[in-house]
Amino acid sequence: MKGYRKVLIAVNGSGEVLEEGLKLAQDEKCWVTVVKVVPPNEGDINLVGIKNIGTVLDSGASKSIAEIKSTAKAEGALVKTRVEEGDVYRKIVEVADEERCDLIIMGAQKVKRGLKRLFGVNIVEKVIESAHCPVLVVGA
Repeated sequence: MKGYRKVLIAVNGSGEVLEEGLKLAQDEKCWVTVVKVVPPNEGDINLVGIKNIGTVLDSGASKSIAEIKSTAKAEGALVKTRVEEGDVYRKIVEVADEERCDLIIMGAQKVKRGLKRLFGVNIVEKVIESAHCPVLVVGA
């Protein structure tokens, strides 16, 4: 990496992406923000018979944030964590802009038929097309 000051690591279930992103960021001594995007709630909460609806609606984000902080601590890194709700690629780009990041780090995994997206179909391409900074895609 070369001359980056602020890095955004977008995670969606792969601990390897976080670890690799943290290593790259530490080599450059960058500020690191880690973002987890959860899908928006479009249902009628009043009709749901669940006691702790907040836990269900956060899509496991609280657990993910705890895991992110644990990984960061193991790597000796200080990170800012954000959980955002909405369209995944748009939120990743928005957070990168808000945080004034110089680089976005995301993950993708190779499979027999090409590139499988950890973020879903075309998310990586949409971030690359929309971002105002470079995007580094690491294999997971």
